Amino acid sequence: MPAIRPRHLCSMAAALVLTVTAPATAATAASGADAAALREVMFVGNNWEGTADVIRSTGDFAKIGRINVIPDKDERMAEINADPIRWIAFMTIRNSVGEGHDQFVDDMYSTPDGTSVVVSRPSFADVVSIDLSTGAVNWRFPVSGYRSDHMAVSPDGKRVAVSASTSNTVHVLDIETGRQLGSYSTGDKPHENIFTKDGKQIWTMSIGEVNTALDAPWLDWTKGDRRITVVDATTYQPVKVIDMRQRLDAIGLTGYSDAVRPAVFSPDESKLYFQVSFFNGFFEYDIATDKITRTKTLPKNPATSDDRTTFVNDSRHHGLSMSPDGSKLCVAGTMDDYATVVNRTTLQEGPLVTASKPYWATVSGDGKSCVVSESGTDQVTAIDFATGRKVVSVPVGDHPQRVRLGHVAADWTSPAS
Repeated sequence: MPAIRPRHLCSMAAALVLTVTAPATAATAASGADAAALREVMFVGNNWEGTADVIRSTGDFAKIGRINVIPDKDERMAEINADPIRWIAFMTIRNSVGEGHDQFVDDMYSTPDGTSVVVSRPSFADVVSIDLSTGAVNWRFPVSGYRSDHMAVSPDGKRVAVSASTSNTVHVLDIETGRQLGSYSTGDKPHENIFTKDGKQIWTMSIGEVNTALDAPWLDWTKGDRRITVVDATTYQPVKVIDMRQRLDAIGLTGYSDAVRPAVFSPDESKLYFQVSFFNGFFEYDIATDKITRTKTLPKNPATSDDRTTFVNDSRHHGLSMSPDGSKLCVAGTMDDYATVVNRTTLQEGPLVTASKPYWATVSGDGKSCVVSESGTDQVTAIDFATGRKVVSVPVGDHPQRVRLGHVAADWTSPAS
């Protein structure tokens, strides 16, 4: 993110009336003989540019190629310009959550056979499948409402869940065809989605309204219905709803937001670690006892204002991942301009690695590094889990956000423009 500008106060409401750790995602690739023809990579979504850079998943993380994820931009813009309501929605996204920019790629996952990448495009309110050989659109699914957001892919790689943030809905699609398999209702503004490793449940975090200046703790009630919705991943019926407001109040944290942002399960899925709006740190939630068991407050950057209205989309820290063995957490301290590795047993943080508005944290293909997207300097940076120190930074496109492990053909090169 560039230097913070005064926030546009318009919101979608006024204008219109993850992750599991990297090895689990990597497991979605084809196995056996097919796997030999695939190459593991990382996809980096450049949100404001409408591209996805493809980089190596380990080692030097060097760039391999680039994909245009908005090859149909002219067609989509013609549709938007012809519909006054859609035009209002498009401009509202640009002038609120987009900070004056269009949001062309939020999240992405490759298909198990490495032939396509599926992308959610907030400003176009859709999900598309892009052929990795030709760059053409295979299929397109318009979400309900006016904005698509975070996604999650099932452990077998066959289904993708996408948040439709303005309709409080999650759509679950067949990753190969784009056909909707089911959908379910959530709290206000569904955001992060996580499949459990057995594929039997989906956890969806609703963050509520993040584009107003009503950010004082006593105005927290204006942010809407924020909750975790847990659904059966076969029937798409709710299993339970978790309201972190009650759990935070129980430990005396009445002034903290209950808007759950990025989250990650422990390897045995007994614990959930999660970030919330406005907070420089994270929480540990014990699933069996249904209680928040530990709170970790991370250092503040003295140069960062404590004025909540200056936090981009209410997120002081946004990005959380875990080493495959579960011993370390990696935290993107977004507004505090650093990333750090935290010992999960002691909750002691390691070195604060300088990073410019780090917006996401994931795990390298070999599990040795945490990879964060630096949206302020248009690069991704790898940090060694063992030492907590920076390994390398690699330049990418404009405003990188989500970074996901995936696969392409072993001899893949960028599609022709």
